[in-house]
Amino acid sequence: GCILDGKLYPFGEIARTDNCFRCSCSRDAMRCCSLFHTPVGYDKENCKVIFNKKSCDYDVVQKSDPSKECIVYSRV
Repeated sequence: GCILDGKLYPFGEIARTDNCFRCSCSRDAMRCCSLFHTPVGYDKENCKVIFNKKSCDYDVVQKSDPSKECIVYSRV
């Protein structure tokens, strides 16, 4: 298998690792790509970005009230 962040994964396709990556594990290498997109277009003055491990994505919330989401215009 392959080891990523101290955890052993079996050969083949891994749909989702503990750290929100999709990976392919072979005898030669382990190739991974993220399941999340980083917000870049949002109100940076009034909002902040928090990583949500449950949904494997970033939440953009109001600094004054984190229970309220902010509008995100673009992600990369």
